[in-house]
Amino acid sequence: MGILIKNGTLVTALDTWTGDLRCVAGSIQALGTDLEAAADDTVIDASGQYVFPGGLDPHVHMELPFMGTISADDFETGTAAGVAGGTTSIIDFVIPGRGDSLLDALAAWHAKADKSVADYAFHMAVTWWGDETAEWMRRCVQEEGIPSFKTFMAYRGAIGVDDPELIEIMRCARELDGLVTVHAEHGDMVVDLQNKLMAEGHSAPKYHARSRPAPLEGEATARAIMLARMTREPLYVVHVTCVQALNAIAEARGRGQAVYGETCPQYLLLDDSVYDQPDFAGAAYVMSPPIRPKGHQEPLWAALRSGLLQVVATDHCPFNQAGQKEMGKDDFRLIPNGAAGIQHRLALLYTYGVLEGRLDLNQFVDLTSTRAAKLFGLYPRKGSLTVGADADIVVWDPAASGTISASTHHHRCDRNIFEGFATKGAPSTVVAGGRIQFQDGDLRVERGAGRYLKRTTT
Repeated sequence: MGILIKNGTLVTALDTWTGDLRCVAGSIQALGTDLEAAADDTVIDASGQYVFPGGLDPHVHMELPFMGTISADDFETGTAAGVAGGTTSIIDFVIPGRGDSLLDALAAWHAKADKSVADYAFHMAVTWWGDETAEWMRRCVQEEGIPSFKTFMAYRGAIGVDDPELIEIMRCARELDGLVTVHAEHGDMVVDLQNKLMAEGHSAPKYHARSRPAPLEGEATARAIMLARMTREPLYVVHVTCVQALNAIAEARGRGQAVYGETCPQYLLLDDSVYDQPDFAGAAYVMSPPIRPKGHQEPLWAALRSGLLQVVATDHCPFNQAGQKEMGKDDFRLIPNGAAGIQHRLALLYTYGVLEGRLDLNQFVDLTSTRAAKLFGLYPRKGSLTVGADADIVVWDPAASGTISASTHHHRCDRNIFEGFATKGAPSTVVAGGRIQFQDGDLRVERGAGRYLKRTTT
């Protein structure tokens, strides 16, 4: 039994054409025009609609233990929300505690991810350097299919690493042909500013942003790039938010260094006025790095358009306002950092990117699927419409419209940072793993149907 998608406008990162696509046994079997349906095929008429490769979000945190609580979406609800929005694969982060075994943490993440409804892979966070770390990293790359390593320059004393540790991680990753990804903020200065603001009686959510100003991200981005240059290690900078970080990336890429960057919809579409909402409502927007002042958003769009940044991810890590965010009611330092976003990534980028002329359709596909698949060792299995690729496909209705709201989203949390945003364009059908899992508003996911994706070095 197969699925035949007829008469759609097929869009990849490079090409756009009108035709048909047939999937059998979880893979794309044929592309062409006037393909004939088998007797038991499900036929989808995609006339007047686009057909995209399924979205790949390479930066999510499902059921993450963090700041004394656990992020609200587990692997089942989080991947289901992704499918509803056209994201059919994720890369989550295994994050060991400082001093813990990387492989023990990996086993714990595998157990949590078994309930995923869509395919998933892992990055491994290296949160400390010890006698066994190099061997654990080797096993991640050569045995576990995890060739990318996350490092945090923030969160000192918890999961953050200092510069000597970061240098060791980069050297080891270089030997393994792995890719280091970095959360770039000057961790020590963040702590100093946090403590200073609290000592002055400033406890509201807006002071979270003031304790992590853009120059601290810019400095850490430049420092990470310098360390990567000295160790000859490629570098991927996650959730870029500001002009200062863009400048550091541009300088590095201009002299030929292998530096890549991602941003997220919240940094493209919001500004720091969100923190001024009354009654602690600004806590919904507490994340790290924080939402930036006006003036940073358009340069980020320009960086996507020019290729200076290569990926739009979400950093999906939701916490409920009630019972979680309110832990920091009297101290912004205790507000769990993170927000939901996986369901709305494609709709927001299409509405405010493609339809407003900031991006074209091929760039949209590249930013939401193809480039991440290439950078993280999943292409052409993911991110492509080619014979043999996984049958992860989005049929996109450009005439659909909606309004984002926490009352209707599939995220398991009580706030949406894009509340009230109008969107144009939405999935009419989502095929994930060769199964129709979303169609005409009906989410039909299956708990545990997602497969673990071993990745290769690139």
